[in-house]
Amino acid sequence: MTDTYKTIIAFSEGIYKEKGSKFLAFSMPVSSVEEIKEIVKNYKKEYYDARHVCYAYMLGSERKEFRANDDGEPSGTAGRPILGQINSRDLTNILVIVVRYFGGILLGTGGLTSAYKEAASDALNHAEIVEKTVDEILTINFNYELMNDVMRVIKETNAQILHNFYENNCKLQLSVRQNESDLLKMKLEKIVGILIEN
Repeated sequence: MTDTYKTIIAFSEGIYKEKGSKFLAFSMPVSSVEEIKEIVKNYKKEYYDARHVCYAYMLGSERKEFRANDDGEPSGTAGRPILGQINSRDLTNILVIVVRYFGGILLGTGGLTSAYKEAASDALNHAEIVEKTVDEILTINFNYELMNDVMRVIKETNAQILHNFYENNCKLQLSVRQNESDLLKMKLEKIVGILIEN
């Protein structure tokens, strides 16, 4: 199992025109189905005069949660080619929306599939792709006199301190790569006892 995944950093857009029809494509990083539903709803409001607002998304580092939506286009001609572009780049935590303005000439299923694919591809070609690590969040409570031992172990594993509180009783919240988390937990538990996973 890998502990990295590819996603995009920020919003990007693309466009494809075919026989008068215009396909506006938008790709954006997302983290939940609730967020996606809200975004799609807003796009349907904003582009209320468009014929179709089709989309596809992929979520999770293991790329198991996904959906493709044709929004009234013939089955498999819109959402699936959009999802195909996400898959061909191995991306996740991403939503791609393609808005179609009908130009008066029918494109046929092959033409539609190609147009949605090209529009999604154009948006993704303008996106900056990054590789991220799958991280786990840990919270540690310990007495101040254990500080040096705790900090030494944290440095050894490249864990990142997200929040800290230092007094007689110290509290740290850490972010650590998933493949290093078991080793870090084992070492810290020897020093401080119980760890809390968030």
